[in-house]
Amino acid sequence: MLLHDTAVLFGRYARQTLRSPFQIFFGALTPLLYLFFFGPLLTGLPLGRAGDSWQVLVPGLLLQLGLFGASFAGFAVIMEKNWGVLERMRVTPVSRLALLLGRTLRDTVLFLFQAVLLVLAALLMGLRAPLPGILVGFGFVTLLTFSLASLSYVLALRLPSPQEFGPAINTLAMPAMLLSGLMLPMALAPGWLDVLSHFVPFRYLVDAVRDAYTGHYATATMLYGVLAAAGLTVLAVTVGTRTFRGAEA
Repeated sequence: MLLHDTAVLFGRYARQTLRSPFQIFFGALTPLLYLFFFGPLLTGLPLGRAGDSWQVLVPGLLLQLGLFGASFAGFAVIMEKNWGVLERMRVTPVSRLALLLGRTLRDTVLFLFQAVLLVLAALLMGLRAPLPGILVGFGFVTLLTFSLASLSYVLALRLPSPQEFGPAINTLAMPAMLLSGLMLPMALAPGWLDVLSHFVPFRYLVDAVRDAYTGHYATATMLYGVLAAAGLTVLAVTVGTRTFRGAEA
């Protein structure tokens, strides 16, 4: 029942996405602009064990794609809620968990496709990273996108309008981006800022992907990244399922 309902809803939302090629490719535009215009500025910087400029920047841009793209996924739920679509779905026998999974799996596939485009562009510009490390990076993007899309839908169900949802997401996402070290490793930051960044779970994901891109897999940084990603995923699914079960459309 759960698998069938999830597959049906995933197919519905996937078809909606395929009818809008603009949505598929435009989401990767901002990370690509950072890649083209910011990446060359890092060339020659003393980044130490963190790797070369591309091995530092590309992992950050991958997670930036997931962070901002998935965080704003809830706009679709607000529209469905206002149009009565969500209410009609909730009166059917469809699994409440499937209502969440169908959406988040579509988002995950979409952003993973955009992540592949970003890495291909980075390889053309000079990125050198082992294939296992690149695959590890895609794994982290998958978990981050799935988690944040779920939490975005939770927030969208709690807020009545896009006018409230947009500023709320910006207020949460911008500090997370700045303190996670997406652009540069937080080890280069002043001591107080480095300490503060340890309270942001996204930092551990970024550092883990950077380790993977330099071929370091069996490290404490990788372990912390896996634990942070797994914990975020469990939290998102738990909160998301409860919200879809109890929220009034």
